[in-house]
Amino acid sequence: MSDPLDPALGQALDELAGCRPLLLASDYDGVLARLRDDPGAAVPEPGVADLLGRLAAVDGVTVALVSGRGVADLQGTSGLTGPFRWIGSHGAEFDGPLAGELRAARDELVATLSPLVDAVPGARLEVKPAAVAVHVRTVPEAAARPALLERAAAAAGPHHTPKPGKDVLELAVTDADKGSALVRLRDELGAQGALYLGDDVTDEDGFRALAPAGVTVKVGEGETAAAHRVPDLAGVRAVLERLATALGA
Repeated sequence: MSDPLDPALGQALDELAGCRPLLLASDYDGVLARLRDDPGAAVPEPGVADLLGRLAAVDGVTVALVSGRGVADLQGTSGLTGPFRWIGSHGAEFDGPLAGELRAARDELVATLSPLVDAVPGARLEVKPAAVAVHVRTVPEAAARPALLERAAAAAGPHHTPKPGKDVLELAVTDADKGSALVRLRDELGAQGALYLGDDVTDEDGFRALAPAGVTVKVGEGETAAAHRVPDLAGVRAVLERLATALGA
């Protein structure tokens, strides 16, 4: 059977496998799990949990899950267990809970946005540890989706950090991003090589932060700063399997 990966990506993964310490990091939704209308139903794709566990068991290799979800939500929804590092809320949660003042700022934002979201059938407000997300994927009226996101951004004001995504606008109460969190983790580990897999707008921070030395992989279509691309979640699995083979996992 032919190699499903682009030759340049395959070579980059093989070379990366020789690095120690090694950081292997990935976004969750849209990468390790399919995007769902109900975020709570976004379980890992078949075989992903086993592959991540095998990779994390290799000496000198750290596997990190990086998400816009809060860490508790990510752990509960994914059901993943193992010696992983968990980065949530786009980097605001880095192996620890948030400070109380950030929770208070988030609660104020919830009070501001709730009436706007409640007024649009199908819209949903998701409360995260350091942010509030307005979801419009299930809004039946197409024109109402961008209109609600625009109203939410205007109501939140410039003191919140917008993180747009696929049919969602997240408004964070911190300026943390996935890129700064990945650099912090890479430096903490003293990693000599790093991989990051992502599919959404907020993952571009991670791609840019790890360039040019890191192996960065965009999942799906769209403009990207990533050096490589796979078309879908089957491509993600091919990346993980290639690494497992190269690492002898």
